[in-house]
Amino acid sequence: MALVTLKEVLETAERTNTAIPGFNIDNIEIPEAIMEAAEAENCPVILTIGQGAIQAGGLRHLPDVVRRLAESSTVPVVMHLDHGVSYEQTIACLRAGFTSVMYDGSHHPFAENVRESTAVVRAAHAVGVSVECELGAISGVEDGISHSGANLVDLDEVRRFIEVVDCDALAVGIGNAHGIYKGTPNLDFDRLAACRRLGTPPLVLHGGSGIPADMIQRAISLGIRKINVATEVRLAFLEGLEASVGCRDIYAVYGAAKSRVTELARTKIRMFQNKG
Repeated sequence: MALVTLKEVLETAERTNTAIPGFNIDNIEIPEAIMEAAEAENCPVILTIGQGAIQAGGLRHLPDVVRRLAESSTVPVVMHLDHGVSYEQTIACLRAGFTSVMYDGSHHPFAENVRESTAVVRAAHAVGVSVECELGAISGVEDGISHSGANLVDLDEVRRFIEVVDCDALAVGIGNAHGIYKGTPNLDFDRLAACRRLGTPPLVLHGGSGIPADMIQRAISLGIRKINVATEVRLAFLEGLEASVGCRDIYAVYGAAKSRVTELARTKIRMFQNKG
């Protein structure tokens, strides 16, 4: 089927009280492995292209891969920009055929975040593309982008932001972090519930790698509708390669790495869809 927008799959998540997985992709094999999982579980999926992949390969090859996979897919597929760094980058992604873009102005002063987010929303909505924004910069490191310190979103900023920015999804900082957690994450569920009571668009949880299942499902019950997983996907692929050291068959090596990613993706999908 053709690519769909983030707004479309989040409407499904809202109706079913589940979360749609957003998996970062970095090469051809990872999205192929994820699509095997999504089709096996009959679940919509968000194939996310982040800054590391863009820096390594530009905006030419991975969008073509995602488009091809979507055309032959039996489940809805979103092509999404992760942590867009500028208005200009989001426009480039609109031209490349993305059906969803994230503009991350969370590290800017509030007024600048509002101004830039509004401009991105205006441009993207004009061509039918969804927009995710962010408040409360997510700590940790991903694709060379680093934020440190507490990332608890300010509820007054949430209220003021959604009054003027018509985004389709909102990522909020509630103690989540990019990368692998050192110990059990300390998520502020009361703050998450308070965000939802303000009438936000569907909420997004970044830093989904390593969060325990019970915490994931509590977050979903409080309004999280998209969960990002990047680090665990990459580690699964690399572990598959490492397990094949010494093998001289390139297809077997990549097959082992893909198998690890498919297994991980199926586990995450079932967790996010409350399938046990």
